[in-house]
Amino acid sequence: MKNVEQVDGQNVLSYFEKRSVLDHYEDATNRVGLWASEEIVIKHSFPKYSTKLLELGCGVGRISFSLWMMGYENLTATDVSKKMVKRAINIQNKRKSLIQFDQEDATQLSFKSNFFDGIIFGFNGLMQIPHRENRKQAMRESFRVLRPNGRFIFTSHDRNIPKWKKFWENEKKKWRIGLQDKALVEFGDRYGETPNGKLFIHVPDSMELRKDLKEVGFLLERDVLRSKISDESQIVKDFSDECRFWVARKPDGKY
Repeated sequence: MKNVEQVDGQNVLSYFEKRSVLDHYEDATNRVGLWASEEIVIKHSFPKYSTKLLELGCGVGRISFSLWMMGYENLTATDVSKKMVKRAINIQNKRKSLIQFDQEDATQLSFKSNFFDGIIFGFNGLMQIPHRENRKQAMRESFRVLRPNGRFIFTSHDRNIPKWKKFWENEKKKWRIGLQDKALVEFGDRYGETPNGKLFIHVPDSMELRKDLKEVGFLLERDVLRSKISDESQIVKDFSDECRFWVARKPDGKY
């Protein structure tokens, strides 16, 4: 029987470094911009434009360029993909913004502890890290580089959403009898077919993330579905399906 290569960080990264995927993310930067829900959550979480923010998984800068135009000028934007960062820097050279773009692995950040006032991990990027322990390590690193009382904002899909209930019921049956995609490692993992190939993402339930945030040391302030925050434009709905926003805080005195 042929061995199946299990999903890992390298084969996930290979998807995001395809030219067609880079083009898609660049188009999102130029055409989609910040979602209405993202703007509401970010403004509420970081009311001061002087806030020192870190964006993880920035892609080609869709969120960071939008924040710069809103007045947030103390921005560091990172992605594990060199090619994504290079595209973002090319756009920056045209726009004349002053965002610090760097290649960084969210599970091994190079920044010193207690350095940022806030962290944003948008567009379900945390959930595109394979293996739960690796996602928790990214949470730990975010916790480490945040100052006390700093907030960590991220999004995820939610397998308890009624729209996907039947799909996950069927997946559970497959996993129970060993008929799941052997490339996947944990229940909630899936490969979605896209015009650019197979895209990996982990789809958690809410209890899973609440538990992980608590174990890392975060205090969960809020989790809410995007549709409860804002009715997004059609261009945003076409770009991304329903997701859940998470706002967690590093308690004062935790170092």
